[in-house]
Amino acid sequence: MKRILLGLMILGLFVTLTGCGGGGKSESSEQQGDKQVQLGIIQIAEHPALDAARQGFLDTLAKNGYEDGKNLVVDYQNAQGDQPTLQSIANKFAQDKKDLVLAIATPSAMAMANETKEIPILITAVTDPVAAKLVNSLEKPGTNVTGTTDMNPVEKQLELIKDFVPDVKNVGIIYNSSEINSDVQVKIAREAAPKLGIELQEATVTASSEVMQAAQSLVGKVDAIYLPTDNMVISSLAAVLQVAEENKIPVIAGESNSVEQGALATIGLDYYKLGSQTAEIALRVLNGEKPQDIAVESQKDSNIVINLQAAERMGVTVSDEVKTKAVRVIE
Repeated sequence: MKRILLGLMILGLFVTLTGCGGGGKSESSEQQGDKQVQLGIIQIAEHPALDAARQGFLDTLAKNGYEDGKNLVVDYQNAQGDQPTLQSIANKFAQDKKDLVLAIATPSAMAMANETKEIPILITAVTDPVAAKLVNSLEKPGTNVTGTTDMNPVEKQLELIKDFVPDVKNVGIIYNSSEINSDVQVKIAREAAPKLGIELQEATVTASSEVMQAAQSLVGKVDAIYLPTDNMVISSLAAVLQVAEENKIPVIAGESNSVEQGALATIGLDYYKLGSQTAEIALRVLNGEKPQDIAVESQKDSNIVINLQAAERMGVTVSDEVKTKAVRVIE
């Protein structure tokens, strides 16, 4: 009997020690898991502006101690312009219960917001979060959504055309009428154009394959083309530029990445900086602040950017006076 009792005591001690060791390991694993932020990134399509916003976001997180593969797990998904794919990505992120989601562009943000009211959603490259019903107001969102808006200075961009075409009368504007962000910008352009003595010639598209045809429809009718920050059109920027260069039509863009790709000029946004600014807000959320209490921000500054090579291809002479206005001149 003594031997049996002694054996049971030893066995019990062994189980207790093993259990403590296993419990310690499990707790350590949970602590390690707690340190890894599960970040989902949902993007409507690939084009330089949106890609730059994503990179600015990730770079700023890294500078502040959140590095992919260490304490950050990044799940980046691109819908390549397909709405059903976008919905599937948003649904999957919601089911995965991501800690944080970065939604790039208005369609992405709307898809994600429709799937979850709990996961914090950081938006960027969204023109009008209020019109898209993502937030109650820019100052106090009141939802699980906050971040940055890329509402660009449309009237100033139209006015910029006069620096290159002083006697401009007719300006073409190409956009996807089903994009809320584009619709908002076009309404602003319609109001601003008469004040500047400009008549707008609108060309709408419903698919990327229609962008070149839309640009061609403006040939002979306009003195310049203005491109708002429309995801569908900018993803097919090369088609617009081809038509513009062949017919010597200046193209003013809504953001600087398009100028880097070959548009003539812009006064507006730097999407890398916009993404970085969004990351600063994300850090506040990770530190415990609630999205509903954090105001949606606009980019803190805007710059004139001119592409001199594009000017030559479009038959535009850029004066020294105009060059001095630019923060950046691409030669």
